[in-house]
Formats: sequence, C-alpha cells, structure tokens
Amino acid sequence: MSQIAGQAPPAAAPRKRRRLGVSVVLCLAVLIPIVISAVFGSAIAPHDPALQDPTLGALAPNGTYWLGTDDLGRDIFSRLIAGAYTAVAGPLLVALGTTLTGTVIGLLAAYRGGWFDTVAMRGVDLMYALPAMLVLIIAVGVLGGGYYVAVVLLIFLTVPTNIRLVRSAALSQKEMAYVESARVMGLSPARIIGVHILPNVSPTVVTNFLLDFVGALVGLSGLSFLGLGVPAGTADWGLMLAENRAIMDLNPMAIVAPAALITLTATAATVLADAAYKRISQAGAQRD
Repeated sequence: MSQIAGQAPPAAAPRKRRRLGVSVVLCLAVLIPIVISAVFGSAIAPHDPALQDPTLGALAPNGTYWLGTDDLGRDIFSRLIAGAYTAVAGPLLVALGTTLTGTVIGLLAAYRGGWFDTVAMRGVDLMYALPAMLVLIIAVGVLGGGYYVAVVLLIFLTVPTNIRLVRSAALSQKEMAYVESARVMGLSPARIIGVHILPNVSPTVVTNFLLDFVGALVGLSGLSFLGLGVPAGTADWGLMLAENRAIMDLNPMAIVAPAALITLTATAATVLADAAYKRISQAGAQRD
C-alpha cells in the first residue's frame, strides 16, 4: 500500500540498549586494573619489585609499604602489580590456543563427519582418559620446569574439552534449515562453516575462551606454587604463596593478597563467561 502524500514514513522503533548488570560491572572493575598492571607492570609499581633490602625483613603493612614486605625486604604491593603479567599472559595464551584449535577441529568434525569426526573424537576420548593435572606436573618436572613449557602443555591438555563442546554445538546447527539452504545455493563448506555456523556457536566459543583462561590461571599458579612454573624470585602470585608461607605470622598480607587476587580474577572471569553466554545467545535469538 502506498503512503499518503505528504505523510512522513513511520520511524523505526528504537532498539533497547542492554545495560551491563551490577555483577558484570564489578567483574570489570576487578579485571581492568589487573590487565593494566599486566601491561605496564613495574612501570606503575611504587617500588622496584625485585629490589631486596634484607635489613628490612618482613614488615607488616605501613605507610611506605602498603602491603608490607617479604623476608627479603621486597615490597609486596609492587610484586603483586608485576606478577599480574604471568597471571594474565600465560592464561591468555592458553585460552587463545585452546579456543582456536578446539573451535576449528570441533567445527570440522561436526560438519564433515565420517573418518575425520571418528579420529577426532577417539583422540578426545584418549585425552579424557589421562589424569591431566598429574600428566602436567610430571611432564613439566621431566622437562625441567618453565613457564612457557607449562603453557604449551596446558594447551595440549585443555583443547579436547573445547573440541567436544564446539562439536556438540555445531552438530545442532548442522541440521538446521539455513545450513541446508546454503548447501543448495552452492556455497563452499568453508563459507558455510565460517559465515553461517560459527556465529551461531559463538556463545560456546566465547564461554570456552573465558573458562580456559580461568583454568590456566589456576593451573599455572598451582605449578608455580609447587616450584615448577616461573623461576625462583620471579614476581608471580602462585610463587609468592609458596615463598611467603614462612612469614605468615609476621606479614599475613604476603599470602592473603596474592591468594585473594587469584580467587578474584578467576571468579570475575567465570561470572563474565556466564554473562557473555547469555548476552550473545539473546543477541543471536533477536537477530534470527
């Protein structure tokens, strides 16, 4: 029906802006300073994180050293800031590696099926049968330890979970009408997977990324606590827990502060993963 002459067309309904929830804002308030600390590190620390002053010993928090010092006279607060690098860099690499690898293999296994799917899933089953943390500790110990050795091994041990989750999400999309229509139109498998299926499994992919970050953070911190991660003396939250156990009675913050940061970072990323899944799923449902 044509519009009446002189009458303006109806305005499109404005889209509702989705506000961030309180929990998401709190999580960002925790993670953003940690990321800034990881990027700038020692440059923004009030003291040199590696500077030792044995004459100070382990001091309780005071006006000069806000969280006190360790038994070598190093500033705890400055070491927490510098330690944000290993708390973010390694887990981020693990999350990127596992998400990219798991997403590609999971999508191909779901779409192609056949021998590729069989081989991929039997490999995943084999990896699931291994005690991952025990394998990680033994392998890192045999290889002589090392932060990035642990990162590579964590990627290898974590990727099977991503493959299975992405494959499951993609299988439910593979049978949808839009995929069949894309095949009938003659679109290539790469285009169907990348342009049509991948956006619809993106909630799973994003959630996997954040949860892999959390798992790697806890895993790498645990290895550092056992002396299998970063070298001794490195500003690292997990290593600080191990090194400062002996001064718990002199300066409790030497242990409480790094433990709290590990817990807060892991919790914030987990809550963001849940929020991201819901938000992306809702956006996809509205788009459809």
